[in-house]
Amino acid sequence: MKLLVTGGAGFIGSALVRRLIRTTSHQVVNLDALTYAGNLESLEEAFDDPRHVFVQVDLNDREAVRTVFRDHDPDGVLHLAAESHVDRSIDGPGAFIQTNIGGTFHLLTAALEHWQGLSESRQHRFRFLHVSTDEVYGSLGPTGYFDETTPYAPNSPYSASKAASDFLVRAWHHTYGLPTLITHCSNNYGPRQYPEKLIPLMIRHALAGKPLPVYGQGANVRDWLYVDDHVRALIEVFERGRVGGVYDIGGKNEKTNLEVVRAICGLLDELRPDSPFRPHERLIEFVADRPGHDLRYAINPARIEAELGWTPLETFETGLRKTVQWYLDHTEWVERVAKGLERSQRLGLGVIRQLDNPAGRVALTVGAAACCDHVDRGERS
Repeated sequence: MKLLVTGGAGFIGSALVRRLIRTTSHQVVNLDALTYAGNLESLEEAFDDPRHVFVQVDLNDREAVRTVFRDHDPDGVLHLAAESHVDRSIDGPGAFIQTNIGGTFHLLTAALEHWQGLSESRQHRFRFLHVSTDEVYGSLGPTGYFDETTPYAPNSPYSASKAASDFLVRAWHHTYGLPTLITHCSNNYGPRQYPEKLIPLMIRHALAGKPLPVYGQGANVRDWLYVDDHVRALIEVFERGRVGGVYDIGGKNEKTNLEVVRAICGLLDELRPDSPFRPHERLIEFVADRPGHDLRYAINPARIEAELGWTPLETFETGLRKTVQWYLDHTEWVERVAKGLERSQRLGLGVIRQLDNPAGRVALTVGAAACCDHVDRGERS
């Protein structure tokens, strides 16, 4: 098949493209606007393969999107392009409305027009997979799990924009018959993630001896999913999922933000024994929480396990070790990507907060909390 992947220069998108080229016989048309989080360096392996074609197009350019369908005639779409950073959505929600809602609308419109013009056999094979987030479900208490029946309750401009795009995809299936699929994933992590995200940000700061800012008291819980496990799941859903179906993808790795940062510090202590900043945990500083910070996300992936046989291969411990080691081995990559980005700080609300940190010090920090949660979807991610 010839697959159109949107957001294929982002964190998750590039991992998906690399896996499609490495493990399948599909052709990939990689569409990305190359905004700040897009990185062609993440696609070096794919560029060496003639089955991969890259086109720089903004989804909000409706005619350019239609041209991509007309010129490349895809057999399916995997839609990952999105603005994905929660803190950025607090400071500038307009870009999230434009890209995540408007861009998805333009893509759906072009995909429907394309699908309606296909032969009956190609229509039967065609799929439109929309990659979304568990944040559309809102916040969990200390117990329970999100699943595909959980009501939507988005609490940030980012999650609201993703919820809206989910509903558009659902409507295009039920109204027009477009064969769609939707996935919701938990927090992704792994190699090549943009340095504003929590794990690469903490690694980068710790290696430089900078403060490791953590929101509130670090008690917010996330379910962590290694990016390669996620893209395996996406391919399974695209190829074998039920048309019109929704699949939640989780790593079964619940950790508080503080546990994540402490685990990173422990690995850096081990892997960089010559660091002058050991123990790295003493760099942790607590800062003011961000507005609308959801307490806990956790996914029950029972449906995708039962229907498609997918399970994560990495535990948080094995995945985090691989991730930290990759960043240690690719410090030049990180600095190139992060060059000029002094946004490796909190982007939401700058507030002074004074709290005891776990090393017993008192931290006084102004608006510098970790860019905590998501993935880049489209991270993206």
